[in-house]
Parts: sequence; structure tokens; C-alpha cells
Amino acid sequence: MQALRGTGVALVTPFKADLSVDLEAFGRLIDFNIDNGIDYLVVNGTTGESVTTSPEERAQLLAFAKERVAGRKPLVYGLGSNDTQYVLEQIKQLDFTGVDALLSVCPYYNKPSQEGVFLHYTAIADASPVPVILYNVPGRTGINMTVATTLRLAQHPNIIGTKDACGNMEQYMQLLEERPEGFLIISGDDMHTVPVIAVGGDGIISVLANAFPERFSRMTRLALDGNFKEAGALQRSFGRINPLMYEEANPVGVKLALQLAGICDPYVRLPLAPASQSLVQRIQEAAAPLFQ
Repeated sequence: MQALRGTGVALVTPFKADLSVDLEAFGRLIDFNIDNGIDYLVVNGTTGESVTTSPEERAQLLAFAKERVAGRKPLVYGLGSNDTQYVLEQIKQLDFTGVDALLSVCPYYNKPSQEGVFLHYTAIADASPVPVILYNVPGRTGINMTVATTLRLAQHPNIIGTKDACGNMEQYMQLLEERPEGFLIISGDDMHTVPVIAVGGDGIISVLANAFPERFSRMTRLALDGNFKEAGALQRSFGRINPLMYEEANPVGVKLALQLAGICDPYVRLPLAPASQSLVQRIQEAAAPLFQ
């Protein structure tokens, strides 16, 4: 799907001081990203704290996003679990009107075999009324979906790509070398955006783009256009702030950056903890030149 090339943003879920969902801030975030050049939006991904929002809140966020986006950009919904049956039941209950694709994380904690991963995704793709994007993130799941498993799943007619945060350029290159025509290879690591595009990748689903959508989407477009000198300079400009996004767990860092941008408050739900004063200060310093 060409519409899902470029910069996707894994939207945070803003909370109020009482930790209820802040839909007003969520609307600002959506408009801020669309107005500043991102290509598509992801609701209820890992960055959206999906593991600590209730099914009712997730449905509310999706309904709000569909209304707010109003067709201006493609919309991807995050729905994953280490319980395959749970995902299938959620698919049955979800209204997919206005949803362009489903992003589903590789099953975590259980540590299934590669055959288990294959069967998990096959069941989801068989059940989903919209195309499915795989999501390989070994740092969170404890397992790496291999190239062989990804390519096997790529043969499914309802699986259109993978968001891969393996951190291994050799794995990216093997996927790109052997993928079927049209199968999307999307970076799941902000700092690999330009390198992955340089070897043939299709873009990024980004954390940093929440707070820096214009700079980040411009970087991605330059890379997709083959202007790697300017894209590389923009990629390097994120080098100082990027590790701070994860130092005390995602999305603690990016919510601080969004507070600096005037979009939302930095509240997160337990077991995530509020940012330390040291992190607050360092993000303020690292973000300052990026807002110029």
C-alpha cells in the first residue's frame, strides 16, 4: 500500500492529572501531526500505552481519531496480544470503518516458536477485515521474528508489510532482498529511518515524530527522494534526543517533548513512573534546537 510509505507516527495517548484520557489533547496531537506533514497515524500502539488502557478507552480513542482525522490521512490501529484468541475476539468486536490497516505486535512473554508466531499471525490475518502489518520488536517481546518467518507470512494475501525494530541492518537487508513485490519494510527504530530507506525500505513508524513531525517527515521524504545528504543531516540531528526517549521507558520521554511543544501533559500510567528531574532537564536541552 503506497499510502503507508513515508512517516507513520505512533501516537501517544495523552492523560490528564487524574490519569483519565485527555481527548482534547489527543485532538491537538492529531492535528499537529497532520498539519506538519506526516503520512499516516497509528492509534493504540505501544507508544500509546495500549497495555494500560482499557478496551473501552481504546474503542473511544479509535472512534475519536476516525472522526478527527476525517479521511485526511490513513489510519492504522494497533491490536496485539500474547493471547491469539483475545486478538481474534477483539477483531470481531471492532468497527473497522475508516481503518486502513491493523498493526499487530509479535506475541510477547510466552516466547512461542517461530511456528507459533506463524500460526498466530495467520489466524489474525484470516480474521481481519483490513490488511495486517506485522510488528517485530525483540527488545519488548523477548523473541525475534526471523526473516524466514516474515517471508513466509508475506505470502498471506492479507499481510502487507512488517514494522521491524530488530536493530539489525543485515536482517533488514535480507528482508528487502527477498520480500515479495509490494511488501512493505518499515523501520521500527527512529534512528534507522534513513539507513533502512537507503537500502530500499519504505519508511518508519516513529516515536519522535509525535513531537517533531515537520522535521521528521521532511527527513523521511528526502531519504525516499534519494537526497541522503540532507536526510542524513536531519537524522543526525536527532542523535542526542533519541536515547532520552527510552531512558526511563517509552513514552515517558516523548510525552515530555510534547509538553515542551504545548500539545499535552506528560502523565503516564503505572507501572511507568513520572520522569526524573534529570531526564526532564536533559530533554529540555536536547529538544531546544529541534524546535527552532
